[in-house]
Amino acid sequence: MTNRRILVADDEPLARERLRRLVEALPGYEVCGEASDGDSALAQVAKLEPDIMLLDIRMPGLDGMAAAARLEKLANPPALIFCTAYDHYAIEAFGVQAIAYLLKPVRKEALADALNRAGRVNRVQAQTLGALNLGSDEQLAVRTHRGTELIDLVNIVYCEADQKYVTLRHTQGETVCDYTLKELESTYPGHLLRIHRQTLVGVRFIQALTRTDQGQAVVELKDGRGALPVSRRHASSVRQWLHDHQPG
Repeated sequence: MTNRRILVADDEPLARERLRRLVEALPGYEVCGEASDGDSALAQVAKLEPDIMLLDIRMPGLDGMAAAARLEKLANPPALIFCTAYDHYAIEAFGVQAIAYLLKPVRKEALADALNRAGRVNRVQAQTLGALNLGSDEQLAVRTHRGTELIDLVNIVYCEADQKYVTLRHTQGETVCDYTLKELESTYPGHLLRIHRQTLVGVRFIQALTRTDQGQAVVELKDGRGALPVSRRHASSVRQWLHDHQPG
């Protein structure tokens, strides 16, 4: 199996060298080239056709975000992973279909996780994502110890509150965030439905509303993902949602 080829774009030589060392310490990847600004990054992409690009944002001339916007228009764009010292560009990263957004100094574990996710989005999938032109309301930016993680709302199975934090259970695992359930419910009503004081469920994963032998109402989740308890207060809204979204 051939290694996935990575282009490193950063205006700081020491940063490029560090990323190169991190990449080459991971099996299955190799650095095929480097660039020190956005213009040279675009030229290197055209020349080398990398699978993945590690891209800084603040660079002289054409910055990383502008370069990413141009790359998005290519027929076969590389998967993008931003590596930056600034966390306030994460929302903009949605618009250029970034796979991940890592904060410097980039940790080996965080890079390995991002590269693994990039490997699951092949070029055909990347083109499909671009064609969908997903806006920022289709993704959620969550600040974690690994940097800012971008989670597709359609992949959230359910959100569960526990004391002061909310855990997002999604198809790629789970992520703890500092959003409240109320904020998530009011901002993304088309994706998340309240079923309990402590739980929102991703509507795409709702299979049915049933009762256990003990009489507890539960939402059965698709794809064998189990069931979640539904409070009396929210049972009617779940039933109404199912009625409104029955096929035919």
